Amino acid sequence: MKFNGKLGLQQRVLPSYRVPFFDLLAQHCEGGMSLFAGQARPAEMIAGGMTKIAKHVEADNLHLFGGALYFCYQRNFIRWLEEWNPDALIMEANPRYLASPSTVNWMHKRGRKVLGWGLGAPKQSGLWKRFIHQFDGMIAYSQRGAEEYAALGFPREKIFVAHNSVSPAPAKPDDRPLTIDHATILFVGRLQARKRIDSLLLACAEMESKPRLLIVGDGPKRGALETLAKSIYPSAEFIGAKHGVELKPYFQQADLFVLPGTGGLAVQEAMSYGLPVIVAKGDGTQDDLVREKNGWQIEPENYNALVSTMKNALSDIARLREMGKESYRIVSEEINIEKMEETFVRALNSLQP
Repeated sequence: MKFNGKLGLQQRVLPSYRVPFFDLLAQHCEGGMSLFAGQARPAEMIAGGMTKIAKHVEADNLHLFGGALYFCYQRNFIRWLEEWNPDALIMEANPRYLASPSTVNWMHKRGRKVLGWGLGAPKQSGLWKRFIHQFDGMIAYSQRGAEEYAALGFPREKIFVAHNSVSPAPAKPDDRPLTIDHATILFVGRLQARKRIDSLLLACAEMESKPRLLIVGDGPKRGALETLAKSIYPSAEFIGAKHGVELKPYFQQADLFVLPGTGGLAVQEAMSYGLPVIVAKGDGTQDDLVREKNGWQIEPENYNALVSTMKNALSDIARLREMGKESYRIVSEEINIEKMEETFVRALNSLQP
């Protein structure tokens, strides 16, 4: 299935993990695809990417204020639209991006449609309701996000769920042994406070059969975490930052993937290697990935829940292996960038008369 026109797609920034999806989507646009995205703030430490098929045009991002008052204005938005002249536009559905209303108006004056794409509308307010109703359709990252848009009165038949994904359908992983002496627990991500790696170190120290703990990543809290580990779990291994194929041996060695804090795109990658997962509940994208048959979702900041769930998980290795097989099935058959692209194209084609 293809979209038979020219597509414009706006993002605040172009992170490296989105490049494979954008290039795949561009392949399915007969008129081509132009991607309008700018630079993140230095403090965000977002690794940028370069597309090979989608045409990336640099946005001039003006970052205003910060924290809860953050806004972004992309100054050359209309000029990009005039030059690319897309048949349809997909935009991040975020009211903090100040150029959105004028951009939607530009498209609508020319009889063209605009799709919003977002996590949902957690703030059930009049502002959100007015904002999302300017779009001709909505693409939600998760089923929870779709329900939030529907709760604001957006027509359900115009809402599409494209499960948030950063990886293609994986090859089948090698089988893991059913009996082991000590389990290996893996964390992959930024070493920052909200990831709660300090809780993971403490929880490992409470396990009866002490697991091997691999911490892959770098970040502002690395030094403090290494110091903490020396006193409470000295066997913890800090691997440093790894990317792409460099991660493969660590996923292959692991028996369980644990993400005790919020965020984290590595969950899907861990599942592609046939790993069961423990994750903290977040924005809804993990609701679709992590189910009773392949893992556990725990309340963030609940240390006791983390400890009891890890003990439960490690108490039955045969069960862990079966859960890992279900993880692989989910990302192989249901949630991957190929399925995501299909939903985007279906949403685009729904706009055509």
